[in-house]
Amino acid sequence: MIVKPTTMGEQPIDRQIKQHADALNAALDRMMNERRGQVPQRLWEAMQYSLLAGGKRVRPALMLQCLRACGSDADIMPAAMSIECMHTYSLIHDDLPSMDNDDLRRGMPTCHKRFDEATAILAADALQALSFELLAMQQADAAIRIRLIRLLAAAAGDSGMVGGQAMDMQADAAGVSGLPEVERIHAMKTGALLRYSCEAGARLAGASDVAVAACCRFGEAVGLLFQITDDILDATASSEALGKSAGKDAAQGKATYVSLLGLAGARAKAGATHRAALEAAGLLGEDGKSLQAFATYIMERGQ
Repeated sequence: MIVKPTTMGEQPIDRQIKQHADALNAALDRMMNERRGQVPQRLWEAMQYSLLAGGKRVRPALMLQCLRACGSDADIMPAAMSIECMHTYSLIHDDLPSMDNDDLRRGMPTCHKRFDEATAILAADALQALSFELLAMQQADAAIRIRLIRLLAAAAGDSGMVGGQAMDMQADAAGVSGLPEVERIHAMKTGALLRYSCEAGARLAGASDVAVAACCRFGEAVGLLFQITDDILDATASSEALGKSAGKDAAQGKATYVSLLGLAGARAKAGATHRAALEAAGLLGEDGKSLQAFATYIMERGQ
């Protein structure tokens, strides 16, 4: 059961994702304006600069789509803002000279280039804390909020995103990485927050255990697909198209799906992972069609 790749619900997928992003950006802008004057000015500027630098807002969109696929239209804006704050914190840290040492992010100077390293680190720290504050404000049963806070901490922490980044740095230093290790790194570094986004949407919808499991399975597949297509884009797209430095992985000798499998092999793996995502979404029946379209949207990034 596969929907047309260019549609999700009644609208083209790119239009619906843009609508999600526009609503989220407006909410983030309101929140930051409310905090102005309550936060040291330079710190506030760095937080706002990174948080409102654009992007497709994939994680909040996934959360909302899983919520709707599980039959709810609840207002989950605080939870959506929360995951974007967490993601932005991770990007600021990723770009630091001690990490990926990048000068561009979303077509703009990275936070430490626009400000300075110390301010960038503090802005990221503040956004991480703000992520949990926002999630605690989400209107939901207290038990669900507590569970989501625990799930987000795990997805972002040493058993998730941060642990994956540590493994990635260790692999770079050792100079060796096979496919199983790369898959584990990416499942933690990239996939954990994407999986969390899907699970959070399902749990905020009050979904059954079966539906939650389907959304988690979908999130795992989409997380892997996102990373494979990211590797393909890094090898094939320009810095202007990416909004960040292109070709860095190859220049640094980093193990990626393209370096390990070749471009054709990476595209074949993306295709298999895309099919796995479609299958997982199909477990939700007709309601899963929007998720299938979302997976196809991610797949088409690498074409």
